[in-house]
Amino acid sequence: MAFIVIFIPVFFFSIRRASYKARELEKRAMNAERLAFVGTLAGGLAHEIKNPLSTININLQLLKEDMQNAADETGKRIYSKIHLLQKEIQRLDEILNDFLRFAREQKLELKGCDINEVLDDVVDFITPEMRQKKILILKSYDTSLPTCEIDANLIKQALLNVIINAEQAMEHGGELMIHTSRNKKHIQIDITDTGCGIPKNITHKIFQVYFSTKKTGTGLGLPTTKRLIEEHKGTISVQSEKGKGTNVCIKLPINLTLN
Repeated sequence: MAFIVIFIPVFFFSIRRASYKARELEKRAMNAERLAFVGTLAGGLAHEIKNPLSTININLQLLKEDMQNAADETGKRIYSKIHLLQKEIQRLDEILNDFLRFAREQKLELKGCDINEVLDDVVDFITPEMRQKKILILKSYDTSLPTCEIDANLIKQALLNVIINAEQAMEHGGELMIHTSRNKKHIQIDITDTGCGIPKNITHKIFQVYFSTKKTGTGLGLPTTKRLIEEHKGTISVQSEKGKGTNVCIKLPINLTLN
């Protein structure tokens, strides 16, 4: 009898708890479905905006060519305003491209890759621009790294975003250090610059969508990078000191298995 008296309340409590968890899971599923729908809708809208923007830009270019040799002051002002409009259209196009990259659902195409070679591809691409800005690239690779199961194109995009941020932080030149290492479970990539650094009070915000410390930044580059790394079941962290530079640490699992 005592057993029944104790068991019945526990039984009903367990049912209520299970029911509550089921409702919470249902709410989460509905929210996820709603977010997926909104993301699809927004992606379609971004594509629809890009098409007329392209048409406007083409027509502005034709007008600009017509006004190129204008001798009077009015013609020169019109030419200058057309140029400004084209710059704003280019800016809008960049924002839309960043948004589409962020919103796009990525399907990883995993392949065994040498992370050092992946880094070299990114470095080779960015080196001419770095030279122009008097930025020296210093590489320190662990040559004993095992191959890593990654989507090379997506990881290159993530690494490029980090390196471009480092480049933009070194307006007057500097050094960019790229170091690779490993432990039993992870390959680690450290990207360190000698740039302006990030104030401590905003370091925790840099992966937030639409947060940017740059006037021309879209605030989508680093959130996209974080998502790509996390889709590979990796991690990304930042340490920075204002006036001294920033270190970005990326860890990727050596043996990646997707559920």
